[in-house]
Amino acid sequence: MNEVAVGILALVVLLFLFTTGIELGFAMAAVGVAGFAYLNSSYAAWNLLGRDIFDALSSYGFTVIPLFVLMGQIGSSAGIALRMYDSAHKFVGHIPGGLAMATVLGATGFKAICGSSPATAATFASVAIPEMDRYGYDTRLSTGIVSSVATLGAIIPPSIALILFGIITEQSIGKLFLGGIIPGLMASAFFLAIIYGWARINPALAPRSQPFSWRARFASLPEVIWVVVVFLLVVGGIMQGLFTPTEAGAVGTFALILLAIVKKDMTFKKYREALVEALLTAVMIMMLIVGSLILGHFITSTNIPQIAADWIVSLPLNRYVTMILICIVYQIGGSFIDDLAFMILATPIFYPAVLKLGFDPLWFGIIIAVMIMIGVVIPPVAICVFVVKNITKVPLGTIYKGVMPFLIALVLLAVLLFLFPSLALWLPSVAF
Repeated sequence: MNEVAVGILALVVLLFLFTTGIELGFAMAAVGVAGFAYLNSSYAAWNLLGRDIFDALSSYGFTVIPLFVLMGQIGSSAGIALRMYDSAHKFVGHIPGGLAMATVLGATGFKAICGSSPATAATFASVAIPEMDRYGYDTRLSTGIVSSVATLGAIIPPSIALILFGIITEQSIGKLFLGGIIPGLMASAFFLAIIYGWARINPALAPRSQPFSWRARFASLPEVIWVVVVFLLVVGGIMQGLFTPTEAGAVGTFALILLAIVKKDMTFKKYREALVEALLTAVMIMMLIVGSLILGHFITSTNIPQIAADWIVSLPLNRYVTMILICIVYQIGGSFIDDLAFMILATPIFYPAVLKLGFDPLWFGIIIAVMIMIGVVIPPVAICVFVVKNITKVPLGTIYKGVMPFLIALVLLAVLLFLFPSLALWLPSVAF
């Protein structure tokens, strides 16, 4: 077989391995080593394995991942999400759909320190859904909005998806963070509008809670302000060149630990639990990176990325139609394996084609983040929906019914980004 045929066969084998339940990083590494050994030699393959593992685990650039993961876990363990939700509840709980709106506002604020969608889904499934149940909210709305609002973790900084995209494509993580702010806030606004309209049409769906005094509302604001300060410290520090993304993750983590200690929200037990969870998550992501590096070197040796790029560019289609087809591939791939893993796998293949088509790589990164937002709530591999189901024991069908209106909002966001790329590009161009 020639090199291209070997590469295609290897990708087919990889897709089969994904269906067996084997860890994705190990599957990519195994296929990459086997394919490289077939094309070259077993000695070259083992040398590739050792070099890529060492390069990934000793790279200073990759240290940004465990630091931002730990930052999110510290924020979750210290009860910051609960206080963000409580503050939002005091301000909007008395209007139609107010508790669901408070979930959106609280989760949006929490995303400023947590870049993990599953972590946000788990946190607010435990915090917000019981409160909405207490006020008689329809289960479709309560579970649907928690599943949907967790998707903001893919685009609002410090997004792990954007960090990985920046590492893979060698784009500025700071610019990607800034590019995700406006689309992320737009998604939150769309969610709020859908909740309000749904509650106005059917008031029984989302009963109002009791109004709070302005004194109580303002008393809850310091909790929000501290999160904003940490967010500005992290993103503003990167933007101003005060520190690298890795240093920003360390600064943000230290700031949250200090804040939690001052407020007496952090015990040694909580810190240990946060450290363990962050370590498990970071190791999983790092193994995905190691596997993708090994597979990527094998795939590059087959010339598939260059051939695919040339073929895509030569298609007799408008470049935006071609980009839509690429996005569809991301959705199909993310339907069978984890969306983040598929992004790591597919981006090195499609990225050269995107550049040849003349698209801005920063815009492409934000588009892929929106594709991940959609992917984590559509079947069959809808990780945010599964997290909410496991915590609430609500049937998947009920949760999906609640997710559908918010899924439409995410599709609308993708359309607007296609029509108006400046939504993602304006803020980075101004700041940099």
